[in-house]
Amino acid sequence: MAAVQSGQSETEEEKEIQPETSNDGSRTDGRPPAGSPGVPAPSPGAVKPSAPGEEETLRAVLRFLQKNNLSESVEILRREAGLPDEPEDQTGSESSGTGSGGQEAGGGVGDAGSLLSRVSAAPTPAAATVAAPPPPPSKVQFNNSFGAGDDRPDVNVVLSAYSQQGDPVLYDVYYSGLKKFIESVLDCHRAELSQVFYPLFVHMYLELVYNNHEAESKAFFEKFSGDQECYYADDLRILSSLSKKEHMRGNETLLDFRTSKFVLRISRDSYQLLKRHLQERQNNQIWTIIQEHLYIDIFDGMPRSKSQIDAMSGSLAGEAKRDSNKAKVFYGLLKEPEIEVPLDDEDEEVENEEGKPKKKKPKKDSLGNKSKKQDPNAPQQNRIPLPELKDSDKLDKIMNLKEATKRVRLGRDTLPSICFYSFLNAYQGLTAVDFTDDSSLIAGGYADSTVRVWSVTPKKLRRVKSAADLSLIDKESDDVLERIMDEKTASESKILHGHSGPVYGISFSPDRNYLLSCSEDGTVRLWSLQTFTCLVGYKGHNYPVWDTQFSPYGYYFISGGHDRVARLWATDHYQPLRMFAGHLADITCTRFHPNSNYVATGSSDRTIRLWDVLTGNCVRILTGHKGPIHAIAFSPNGKFMASGATDGRVLLWDIGHGIMIGDLKGHTDAIYTLKFSRDGEILASGSMDNTVRLWDAFKAFDELETDDFTATTGHIHLPENSQELLLGTYLTKATPVIHLHFTRRNLLLAAGAYNP
Repeated sequence: MAAVQSGQSETEEEKEIQPETSNDGSRTDGRPPAGSPGVPAPSPGAVKPSAPGEEETLRAVLRFLQKNNLSESVEILRREAGLPDEPEDQTGSESSGTGSGGQEAGGGVGDAGSLLSRVSAAPTPAAATVAAPPPPPSKVQFNNSFGAGDDRPDVNVVLSAYSQQGDPVLYDVYYSGLKKFIESVLDCHRAELSQVFYPLFVHMYLELVYNNHEAESKAFFEKFSGDQECYYADDLRILSSLSKKEHMRGNETLLDFRTSKFVLRISRDSYQLLKRHLQERQNNQIWTIIQEHLYIDIFDGMPRSKSQIDAMSGSLAGEAKRDSNKAKVFYGLLKEPEIEVPLDDEDEEVENEEGKPKKKKPKKDSLGNKSKKQDPNAPQQNRIPLPELKDSDKLDKIMNLKEATKRVRLGRDTLPSICFYSFLNAYQGLTAVDFTDDSSLIAGGYADSTVRVWSVTPKKLRRVKSAADLSLIDKESDDVLERIMDEKTASESKILHGHSGPVYGISFSPDRNYLLSCSEDGTVRLWSLQTFTCLVGYKGHNYPVWDTQFSPYGYYFISGGHDRVARLWATDHYQPLRMFAGHLADITCTRFHPNSNYVATGSSDRTIRLWDVLTGNCVRILTGHKGPIHAIAFSPNGKFMASGATDGRVLLWDIGHGIMIGDLKGHTDAIYTLKFSRDGEILASGSMDNTVRLWDAFKAFDELETDDFTATTGHIHLPENSQELLLGTYLTKATPVIHLHFTRRNLLLAAGAYNP
């Protein structure tokens, strides 16, 4: 059936309704699919008119099709309705188009080899060009990305309205009849069938508005909008503003509803009940909407409960299709290089006092030993090209390992200390914050288009000397790195000018030599922290860029913004290496997986997508949030992920199976930052409710049992244990928390702008 995916073949009774449609939208009988533009969808059951009134209506539709030169549609409707041929006054060209409208799994630019060749190639403009920057996401482009033209969905709406005699009163009757039926079925089926209420309500309302039934559409909205789930309140508020046909032109929300199929996951038994009801009642209006705008994903097994459905619902396009989360994800960590850590001088002195021989022995971190065995769930070391370790990187790793030996092991009885950085006199202009990995620098992005960098250690910020002064330095001296710095420029902070709009996202490179910033001006800028100047301005986005982040290994970075496309860049390439398209609304946050082979994007469409950096494919679509997502964090072992949104909930995910495993409730406002402790024992969340909350991540993930059946059917069982997992709540005076960071010794740093 159109827009229905099932693991097994349909019964003979089901096949009587219409020919089956494959997953890609093509029909098995050779004719175009029912949802194709210009092709009226057949009704469930016999289509031949049984009354003079129905025949009159069909002839009116035929005249409308002839008037618009849709000759192929005329022939199909006449053949399926059993109407005799009649001379045509007008003939037109054949209508074409697929109209699949399905939700894209993700788009990549190039193949696996292209990333390898382009990264290894010299950074010339020719080598850098992987894909031309996309045009602005106009109405035509957005529709084309889903396989439909700009005006064809409007034709379908008109046809479906005409095929129901154009009587706006019937919309109320049909919807009320379906509602009465669903409320009368058994409780086990009612929750699943109730999922169809919202998408049907939206499309029936839009059809009334499009056909200029203003009074009837208003009455329909007022009567049934209160029956929808509370988490669709924001969408309904926007929908209520579309009261006239003129309002529908160019409206982004309408384009989302019209060009993406709403995905419903329903058990086979519940689906059979719905189909039998529509067939018996000859409810053609609702059946047409289901065919054109819904994608029913059928699974075998027991129906899901109301709580299980609510946990996964709420996104702009329903749940994810089962096929979307079946790809293999290599979530394990890459093997760390073997680096010997020499003993500190202090340790050596202690040993000498005890009479031990004065001998330096290499000491290796216990955590480093664990990572030397190849994780079976980890990708190949050379799956994507990573930058080689420089001597400075090796020294930094040694320092990191030394710090790790002094790290405090956190837990329920040993909570971290929290150091809060309040930005004063920011006047609500602070939009982004980031710390370096070693916690020595902090940067803030501001609405006045500037970026400010501070040193949080006694060591002041200094610029490199001019070229003339550098030529006078003895390059062979031991302290050459100190001599190249200009002491005259030493200060506690530096201001970076260059953007022409508010700065919304910033990110330090792992080696602390560079800083990324993204802005409303549509650019991402790379700043040198040696000269405190802008090195490159990356232009690819055509609209504001909301977030950007460096890869854990440096070199690569990700950006996402209002154009709904995330872009993967390399610092030495002017053009993006990959473009990840599939979200239905703004990309509001981006994060790299710890192994750098995947990136996660959170969006205003209330979904999280996990993309494969190598292939560009979307390998996970995670639904469950009821508001735009603004925070994503991966656990240190790479197996789990946490996300926060404006709904005030922290959701926990099993990346391997692609399912939700936890729902942490407690915050009363939007969550803008999440961070796991270095050992993964604690999860910290920061919110606009002026609080930092600590959660027991170890307990949340411990004794977790997931299987493929749960991932396939969606029968998730979320324990109501938010209060058990909540370890502490820490209030600020009047400072929303917009960034969190765990130091290498597990001290928690928090930041936000004081808002009196």
